[in-house]
Amino acid sequence: MTPRMNIFQAAPEGAKAMIAVETAINQSGLEHGLSELVRLRASQINGCAFCIHMHATDARKHGESDMRIHLLDAWRDSPAFTDRERAALNWTESLTRIGKTHAPDADYALLQSQFNETEIANLTLLIGAINLWNRVQIGLRAVHPVEAPAAAAA
Repeated sequence: MTPRMNIFQAAPEGAKAMIAVETAINQSGLEHGLSELVRLRASQINGCAFCIHMHATDARKHGESDMRIHLLDAWRDSPAFTDRERAALNWTESLTRIGKTHAPDADYALLQSQFNETEIANLTLLIGAINLWNRVQIGLRAVHPVEAPAAAAA
């Protein structure tokens, strides 16, 4: 796959504004691990290899287990996720698939059972931001780094 352009070079002010949004979200008090699971799940749904690679790598660096990363696509069927994570992942799927779901009241009520208003606002911004990043990276054909297979590295 050949990248179409680098958004940071082509639109530096817009990219800088997106980084500022990310900084605000990261400083909002939402747990880092939860934020990475949300970013990773939205990226899985959208099929953004660049973002999946980035957020799986970041989650592992910050202590997330490989097993939970592997199970993320099946979070509804795994006891490995907390009620808070489930509410966030449900909201992630609802907003990422907004054209189909229309963010139903039941999904919002589940979210309210685990998050306060400020957390909901920041989580919603997080989901919107990762969906924008996915669309930018997919549309511009961003290519993630390729990791050498273990056998080749030995």
